[in-house]
Amino acid sequence: MNKERKIIVAVTGASGAIYAKLLLQELSHLAEPPEEIAVIFSGNALAIWNHELNESFRVAPPFRRYENHDFHAPFASGSSSFDTLIICPCSMGTMGRIASGVSDDLISRAADVLLKERRRVILVPRETPYNLIHIENMRTITLAGGIICPATPSFYSLPDHVEAVCMTVIHRILSLAGLEHGGFQWGEL
Repeated sequence: MNKERKIIVAVTGASGAIYAKLLLQELSHLAEPPEEIAVIFSGNALAIWNHELNESFRVAPPFRRYENHDFHAPFASGSSSFDTLIICPCSMGTMGRIASGVSDDLISRAADVLLKERRRVILVPRETPYNLIHIENMRTITLAGGIICPATPSFYSLPDHVEAVCMTVIHRILSLAGLEHGGFQWGEL
């Protein structure tokens, strides 16, 4: 167990629940998982999860679920030791609130806190195409220290099914988070 690491995974109402599901699965199977993994769902995220995956989310160890209105969560304060926030998928509404500094829910508050503390914040938008507002919000978050990692799969590993295609994004997210995952690396074929 990676006792120094505490991360947050936020799932918003953007399409792409498969990315969130695979990310959580992969986190639970890491050889050296983080000590704590907090999970937050936005208001629409569970409905999208249920619709796209045809299943309900069930929280189980190593995850601890927090409600999106719970400002008593430890990572709502910079004094906590959570070091990484991954928002996957990240809706453009969530991205806009983060870029504007609006902390009206736990997801945007966690992003605000981790950005001000100069910790990792990784946003995984799945929207396409982007309009200028989206691009400017991505620019603002990048300038503030965040990482924008669009859910754009790669095909170097020659994936042969949908989950394998999605895993190319998940492995990139884990690499950006500084977590060893054992996924495909360029030059392995």
